[in-house]
Amino acid sequence: MKKLITLFVFIGLLSCEKEEHQGLILKVNIEGLKKGTVYLKKAKDSTLTIVDSLVINGNSAFELHSDIESPEMFYLFLDKYNSDQRNIAFFANTGITEINTTLKNFEIDAKINGSEQQKALEEYKKIAGRFNERNLELIKENFEAIRDQDTAKLKTNEAEYNSLLKRKYLYTVNFAMSHKDSEIAPYLALSEIYDANVKWLDTINNSLSPKVKESKYGKKLTQLISQRKKE
Repeated sequence: MKKLITLFVFIGLLSCEKEEHQGLILKVNIEGLKKGTVYLKKAKDSTLTIVDSLVINGNSAFELHSDIESPEMFYLFLDKYNSDQRNIAFFANTGITEINTTLKNFEIDAKINGSEQQKALEEYKKIAGRFNERNLELIKENFEAIRDQDTAKLKTNEAEYNSLLKRKYLYTVNFAMSHKDSEIAPYLALSEIYDANVKWLDTINNSLSPKVKESKYGKKLTQLISQRKKE
């Protein structure tokens, strides 16, 4: 009888442990971190909400956890007690995501290993980053043109900016449609081209798989398109 009770207790403990780790398991190592507080956050009603936190005291490797209904963006914040708040954004799914970085270059050195959505996001950023870099260059050139009262340069830059923006939008639409089975598609529509022509948003939305349409970002994209059409 005692053996039977012990067996039930053991099975119960295993069940509790299994339930405890349902959702996102974030394993982090921040080289050089001795003390500080880390926060795991995600967006809720347009506000970043803390879903887990931990005070670090000597151990740079740790775990954070969160429930997750469908793949979505999370943010790892580091607060070093000196009003210094930095964060690493990553696309997570149920299961383990690993982040390895350094205290010195918290965001820049971050290596993220986890969801397929994160891999797709990194692939997108490789090309999209070029558009962003050129956009920053154009901003700098515009300041110089205004300083020099160079109206011809300003007109040229405006034309290039419009062309650059259109190319980025087209790249984003094509990338989203080629990843129609991934939650990355509606996320990019919402985060990168939310103000684009509603026909482009509709094109992405109509290409999504039923599963992705029912995801957090799939539903938000449908809502955005509905609002835009009313306007």
